[in-house]
Amino acid sequence: MVRPGFRERVEEMMRGQWREPVVALRLSDDKLRFDVPGRRRDGTVEGQGVVRRFFWNILRGAGRAAFLVFAVMNSDGSGGGAKGERAADVQGPANAMALDLVDRLRKLGGAWLVFSPSCVAVVDTGSTIADPAGAPPPRIVWQARTPQTPEIKFRARTLTWPDGSRFTFPLYSRTEAQHLRQYCDSLPGRDQG
Repeated sequence: MVRPGFRERVEEMMRGQWREPVVALRLSDDKLRFDVPGRRRDGTVEGQGVVRRFFWNILRGAGRAAFLVFAVMNSDGSGGGAKGERAADVQGPANAMALDLVDRLRKLGGAWLVFSPSCVAVVDTGSTIADPAGAPPPRIVWQARTPQTPEIKFRARTLTWPDGSRFTFPLYSRTEAQHLRQYCDSLPGRDQG
């Protein structure tokens, strides 16, 4: 849930910084999926935390086996299997330029992606469940300005860097998708992807 007031605080702060019209979109708290050489699917660097990962995989495997037994025992024979795995949110070559943004994003409690005609930023507000009046002020975690901004395709929800790396940004809710759609509809002549 995003309480009213957070978006307004973020947009007001960024309008003051950039002196341009802005739109702020609350990003999903779901874990990102990676397809980048040198990174695991969860974005952690391959070769780090090997011992801890070994024991975690054993525990996770036991949990999956227990869940599978439970699912088979309670299935009604409808044949409705699991959905296919979600596509990667982050794609690119090893040391992709997109990693600078997404590595910072993974550590945030209330991430907002903010766009203006010449800038893009990630702003953290912390939890968006609390009352915004008592929340700490928003803080800029990452930003890029023209000509260093990635290519933005709003309708496809992607940021693409010169090295071909891509971040498909997941939105928090249907409300955010509607807010983005309204913003796209208001952009005359801009590539909306």
